[in-house]
Amino acid sequence: MAINQAAPAPGPIEPVRQGKGGFVLGMLCFVYVLNFLDRQLVSILAKPIQDGLQISDSQLGYLTGFYFALFYCFIAIPIGWLADRSNRVKILSLACGLWSGATVACGMAGNYGQLVAARMAVGVGEAGGVPPSYAIISDTFPREQRGTAMGIFNLGPPIGSALGVAFGASLAAAYDWRVPFYAVGAIGILTAILVYFLVPEPVRGRFDAPPMRDTSVSAPSFGRAIVGFFGNKLLAVAALASGAANFITYGLANFATLFLMREKGMTLEEVAIWYALAVGLGMGTGIFVSGKLIDRFAVRNKAAYATIPALSLVLALPFFLGFAAVDRWEVALALLFVPLFLNSFFLPATVTFVQSEVAPDARVISGALLLLVMNLVGLGLGPTFVGIASDFFRTDHGGNSLQMAFYALAPMYLVAALLFLWLARLIRRSSAVGAA
Repeated sequence: MAINQAAPAPGPIEPVRQGKGGFVLGMLCFVYVLNFLDRQLVSILAKPIQDGLQISDSQLGYLTGFYFALFYCFIAIPIGWLADRSNRVKILSLACGLWSGATVACGMAGNYGQLVAARMAVGVGEAGGVPPSYAIISDTFPREQRGTAMGIFNLGPPIGSALGVAFGASLAAAYDWRVPFYAVGAIGILTAILVYFLVPEPVRGRFDAPPMRDTSVSAPSFGRAIVGFFGNKLLAVAALASGAANFITYGLANFATLFLMREKGMTLEEVAIWYALAVGLGMGTGIFVSGKLIDRFAVRNKAAYATIPALSLVLALPFFLGFAAVDRWEVALALLFVPLFLNSFFLPATVTFVQSEVAPDARVISGALLLLVMNLVGLGLGPTFVGIASDFFRTDHGGNSLQMAFYALAPMYLVAALLFLWLARLIRRSSAVGAA
């Protein structure tokens, strides 16, 4: 089966009212903010959680990486398949309520095992968050606006991370590390209710060309959708390249706060202000700029979906090495700003590329499969690698073990850049064949 197959014909296509589209995008972005805020709270509060529950860097890496990703990645596939055949907004709302309740449970954990179980439940809920949102956005905005819309939606991670640092660290410093979990979980449950009643379900394929809406072909089965995705070399390589880039993103993000506090001397109060600003401004502007660049250049040259991320990763590498090397946290944070800006350029590019390549009735499952690879490699292995590496280097490097772990992470920048260049080559070949 070709992944770019036809979908059932939608009803009459109506132009999207600017206010309505903006409201939908704003709500979805806020849900993504909560999604990422809940996901990152453990990493942001790593130092007080380690002190309170007596867990090692390796245990922290498994907790924020492999254990979470195991459920998050694989549950997303059947949820994505179901969402392609049902109401995507309702699935998003139910998922938000589930992960928010599990976040409250994280705050109640009395030992490492209980925290692992609660984090797995968060992963199950969050599996139903992003893929339906990708498809809702693709059916709310026309193709020429999707890069910008995806860029705005993908502001969720930087905003969520920044709010998590500022809000979570401030509450933890004033009260206890458990309080942020209770507060964020309660907000998420309320948001889930609002999404259920206020966000409309858009018509599938409303902005796609008529061949993609041909009524003569039914929606693909679960197995055919998976085979179709991974049987398409462009989509498979795009997912693998994104996974390699995400390996860096999560490996860095899930240990940056602990690194800055333990090895650079930042306090929790300083983290709440300065690291929050760096994350919010760096990641936020980077993702937004990336979406704009994709809309500008990918229309004329489809390979830009891959060349832009490749270039951003190469440019980020020397600044990442400098961040790990310097002694003062003020200088380290200034150098980190550049990787924070550039590291996530791949996200709007890859998501927009995949959503544009597949049929409307395969968008959620395709988004879920993209996230499966992206997060199984990135979220599952990145933090796990850094945590294990830190404990490995502790014997010889003592208080600088995380610095050495970040040095070990650095080569992934080049691996990810090469994978994106491979994708660019495949896109050029595909475009040349299509034009022949």
